[in-house]
Amino acid sequence: MSNTAKATRRHFLGSTLLGTAGAPFIVSARTLGRGGAPPSDRVTVAVLGSGGRGVFETSQYPFFDNTEIVAVCDAREDRRIKARATLEKIYAERTPGRGRGIRMERDFRELLARPEIDGVYIATADHWHVPMTIAALKAGKHVHCEKPLGVSVEQDLAALKATRRSRKVFQYGAERRSTPESRKALELVLNGRLGEIRKIYVVAPAGATGGSPTPEIPAPPGFDYDLWLGPAPVKPFCADRCLEGAGRNGIFAIYDYTLGNIANWAAHPLDQVQRWADQAGRTTPPVRYEGSGKIGAVGLFDTAYEWDVRCTYEDGLVLHMVDDGTYRQYEDAPHPEMPWGRKGVTNVHNGAVFIGSEGWVIVSYEKVVTHPANLMDSEIGPNEIHLPDSTLASIPEGMPRGQQQVSTAAHHQNWIQAIRNGTPPVCGIETAVRSDLISQLSELCVRTGQSLRWDPKKETIVDNAAARRMIRRPMRKPWGIA
Repeated sequence: MSNTAKATRRHFLGSTLLGTAGAPFIVSARTLGRGGAPPSDRVTVAVLGSGGRGVFETSQYPFFDNTEIVAVCDAREDRRIKARATLEKIYAERTPGRGRGIRMERDFRELLARPEIDGVYIATADHWHVPMTIAALKAGKHVHCEKPLGVSVEQDLAALKATRRSRKVFQYGAERRSTPESRKALELVLNGRLGEIRKIYVVAPAGATGGSPTPEIPAPPGFDYDLWLGPAPVKPFCADRCLEGAGRNGIFAIYDYTLGNIANWAAHPLDQVQRWADQAGRTTPPVRYEGSGKIGAVGLFDTAYEWDVRCTYEDGLVLHMVDDGTYRQYEDAPHPEMPWGRKGVTNVHNGAVFIGSEGWVIVSYEKVVTHPANLMDSEIGPNEIHLPDSTLASIPEGMPRGQQQVSTAAHHQNWIQAIRNGTPPVCGIETAVRSDLISQLSELCVRTGQSLRWDPKKETIVDNAAARRMIRRPMRKPWGIA
């Protein structure tokens, strides 16, 4: 069958899954009939990074007939085996005959060379996100990449250029976009329910400190440590570096692999702010960064674990990047008793806080909280601003109905439908880079202890040569982003 015929059939089938208003309408295999869609009409996906998050998010795939997981990849053999067993078991229980013989690979390059794979979901440690994204795009694959995006400004800009050149569908893994309450909250802000926006807080959990580089131990059997490191510097293997357990997994706190929570967890509320900013006409990130923070200096963990950075847009609006402990010290910010917290204790630990002249909205990962309290009851009229709806129109029978399961399923389905229909994904590369640059520049402000000025036209830091040199990171050969 020709590629043109295959694409035409996918487009036709994809278009039948859209409602009359263009909103996604998900049809499961059960709805389509016993056989469902033929294999040639499914988007085939490989999972790059088959640890906990990779398996959790893709465990929703068997409940939808328009896609199929055909391969898992990880530098750790135990994870490859466990991921395949978990996914094949769900397929067997859900749709017998599908999801059999999921391929396992140690080296992601082997999967990228396979023509039968349409797209990849990247759920590796952060330092691999952009190198794998660019390699996948060059191989002609669509990409769904976990947040945050890169570990340097240079990587973010390289991912942007590569995606533009490829004409493939890139989806950023900020699944909070695909929940109805967050969309409604941002529509309230966009449609003036808060009056004039006077300040924004982006709150993320404080980072980890400590970690031990000793004892140095050999990598476990089946763990390809050299491939796991990839572009990162060679360092002695130790448990706190890259073995999970007791909350000491260094991939979230070691600068070789991540910026820490100022990028990782902050990516969710930053994405909410950026979604608002894109629609409000703020297509460039803030241009001034001033503040301070604390960088781990004792032990293995060396990312920012506290931060307090004022990020100022060209028109003077301040986006305040803070960790959750620092946020609690600000009296001008709202500190409601959150629905999931202890009685009488405020708990804004991961959220975007919009403060206006007539109220405020907190779009947290778990819940939206507003003042006035009944603000979410306000109806968005037909002639007001409406954001694209990427939520599930219906939840397939048997699929777990937890908040994260539903939101991640919706976000992945939006990516699959964009591949099938040629429609824009809800969280593409342009908005991903804009939000991630705020993390990058805030972290550099903390790391250098100096204020920074960003030139959005030249796409570089100006008037600070030391910080400008840090917008790129050396990458171990043969890996790179060229």
